[in-house]
Amino acid sequence: MTRLSRAERNLVDPIESPSMTEQVLDWAAVNSGTGNLAGLADMAGKLAEAFSILPGDATLLDADPVETVLADGRLASRAFGRHLLVRVRPLAERRVLLTGHMDTVFASDHPFQTCTWLDPATLRGPGTCDMKGGLAIMLAALLAFEQMRPALGYDVLITSDEEIGSLASAGVIRGLAQAKIVALTYEPALPDGALARARPGSGNFAAVVTGRAAHAGRNPEAGRNAVVAAADLALRLARSRRETLAINPARIDGGGPDNLVPDLAILRFNMRPRQDDDATAATALLERTITEVARAHDVRIDLHGGFGRPPKPVSTVTQRLFALIAGAAADLGEPVAWHDTGGVCDGNNIAACGVPVIDTMGACGGNIHSPEEFLHIDSLATRARLSALALHRLDQGAFEP
Repeated sequence: MTRLSRAERNLVDPIESPSMTEQVLDWAAVNSGTGNLAGLADMAGKLAEAFSILPGDATLLDADPVETVLADGRLASRAFGRHLLVRVRPLAERRVLLTGHMDTVFASDHPFQTCTWLDPATLRGPGTCDMKGGLAIMLAALLAFEQMRPALGYDVLITSDEEIGSLASAGVIRGLAQAKIVALTYEPALPDGALARARPGSGNFAAVVTGRAAHAGRNPEAGRNAVVAAADLALRLARSRRETLAINPARIDGGGPDNLVPDLAILRFNMRPRQDDDATAATALLERTITEVARAHDVRIDLHGGFGRPPKPVSTVTQRLFALIAGAAADLGEPVAWHDTGGVCDGNNIAACGVPVIDTMGACGGNIHSPEEFLHIDSLATRARLSALALHRLDQGAFEP
């Protein structure tokens, strides 16, 4: 380590991986897929107990209500797990926000449920990298930081719905971001270990197509095929993809017996605009394409959803925050790079509040969102030291927005 003061060495030197590794193994053994409410409750309890060691108040918050489109086209309220909020020194003049999520993409019936050591330094397991490793890093960094008797205050928010867009936590994220000088989010590092720079926005949509049923043999001309109309909409949207707007038609629900012209189909798709102007253009494109398809097939199309993640460009103040993080990494002998990514996260929502955010402060590993997800164990200590040092320098006034 270079260019560290004696106090900074005393801060980072005691941080080691073994205790974090034990936490990751314990937490990864709990299935906390976004839809597994029992697993999320178990996970929230474990996290509340672990984070209660911090000198603040831990609270479990109910998720905001969210409406979803069922496979039969009906609207229903979807239930989510509770979020964990820990507030430390809430009256401090300077405060920061740290965020993470307890949910994973692996449902309770997914075959990927257990951890396996690929080698002594690499742990394969569900959520190990995304982001139970990140949560362990966050806690270890905060515990080390507290040994410095800081004045800096902070809120920790760990949500239960990040993996499907944070619709049930966007409101609390927005509220907590207010008046924060910076935010750190513990998503995993990019595959090469770099931090994420700019991100596109993201919107999830469901287009409910209502046609007219008819006998497929006797009078098909009397029907209006909703599946065909949904497929046409999917193809038109896919052809509209461009460099600044990714469009992914993901699923069509609907249809029925082979001898029946289907009168209902639901197209689910994702759109990712690079900039705010691209999001505005995407909305216009969507309205125009839906009108054209509805007219061409004589069907009704009702659109649900929206852009839950605003685009995240990089501001001058965020560049200065990265310089602080990169400087700390270099002084630790572990330099980090920074580049754009196509993924989205809660960092998008925080940045939209005008708060500078670095949102890949978590673990290093790879193959996230797949049954081959793995965590580099050594990165637990490396990244916890980075966070602890960055927080300490923030506390010492090294950054002002």
